[in-house]
Amino acid sequence: MNHTTSRARLLSRRMAGHTVIAVRGELDIATTAALRNRILTTLNETTAPAIIVDLSGVSFCDASGLALLVGTQRRANLHGITITLAAPRAHMTKLLRITGLDQAFTIHPTLISAQLSHGHARHPAAA
Repeated sequence: MNHTTSRARLLSRRMAGHTVIAVRGELDIATTAALRNRILTTLNETTAPAIIVDLSGVSFCDASGLALLVGTQRRANLHGITITLAAPRAHMTKLLRITGLDQAFTIHPTLISAQLSHGHARHPAAA
């Protein structure tokens, strides 16, 4: 599935045991409303017990982007789904750390390590 706003894009794919949501671009006040709707649709449609949010493509994040992540986690918990963050860039890692959200989420340095933690990883050549 692919959803695009003017400055952000969301791709989701279902895999064995989890769904990956890849966010690309800017997570800011101009993009989060559309992304939130797409993420909520994914949460409602998934049958997987875990969602991995791939942050490797996030180039910018403000408070509304952080609120999107927290809201996603809260909504997922209502559905019995675990949220894991994967591959945040240095600026995103710092933002998660200084806001304390690094304590609220399980964060993996790479998408592969996050997938392995959920019992599945695609071969790097196939990714």
